[in-house]
Amino acid sequence: MAIDEATAVFLTQLAESGAKPLHELTPEEARGVTSALGELFGPGPDVAKSDDVQVPTPDGDNITVRVLIPEGEIRALVVYYHGGGWVIGNIDEFDNLTRILANSLHAAVVNVEYRLAPEHRYPAAVNDAWTALQWANEHMTEIAGSAVPLVVMGDSAGGNLSAVVAQKAKATGLELASQVLIYPVTDADLDNGSYTDPQNQLLLSRESMIWFWDHYAPDPASRLNPDASPIRAGDLTGLAPAIVLTAEHDPLRDEGEAYADRLREAGVPVEHRRFPGQMHAFFTMVNLLPGSADGIAYVTERLTAQLDGR
Repeated sequence: MAIDEATAVFLTQLAESGAKPLHELTPEEARGVTSALGELFGPGPDVAKSDDVQVPTPDGDNITVRVLIPEGEIRALVVYYHGGGWVIGNIDEFDNLTRILANSLHAAVVNVEYRLAPEHRYPAAVNDAWTALQWANEHMTEIAGSAVPLVVMGDSAGGNLSAVVAQKAKATGLELASQVLIYPVTDADLDNGSYTDPQNQLLLSRESMIWFWDHYAPDPASRLNPDASPIRAGDLTGLAPAIVLTAEHDPLRDEGEAYADRLREAGVPVEHRRFPGQMHAFFTMVNLLPGSADGIAYVTERLTAQLDGR
């Protein structure tokens, strides 16, 4: 089906603004565009507590995580990795979304400010994502008040990082209750069906994904590593149950659904929904696209049921 009406109106307005395609911008220019776009979403809802914490990395640097605590009982601890092709995005731009998730899931949310390319290329984002997950696990009772289920969640490049750290968690014995992968990057194949479909060249296009990969992992050989393309891991058995969201008109659709299929084949419990009429980034465009509310409601429903054992 065609993209929904709200998305069509948004894309028309974007085109009329004269904004250049992402792949024609420098990283700095692209970050300015996404910052302006984020202002359209408005402020997030109130939570009981919001703290920014500096977390040391093994290489001597620090990353910031924003810890959001909702009112009432805390039922889970969610580590959230934002999207943006490993090049753009930050915790301020995803503060609205993560506040909504904290309240809807009754979960403490750790919103991770991992280092961005090209200043910090692959595998810096992976290392930061893993550091943040380990930190959250070690500080769980301090954050949540007790031992609660640990969940990784992310969109796009953040979905990639979620899938990667879920594999690392299995390898090291760190127990995850769930991995929520929202239109994740799972492969570096830029020529599959959803990448080359003209109807999918919208807010995210094949050309912009080439731009992202070139900034993040310019060495093509490195893109084949499982911690860059998690679908290329040899063994997916024993991974945390997964909730996978894909969008009908998204270059990343096929690789997200292929990863869901591979998880199922490995015996991992998987729930997947393709959102018709939606484009890449719909989930995070709160207060702008109605599809965002639908996606958040789906994640809330399915993750709650998963944590409840239903």
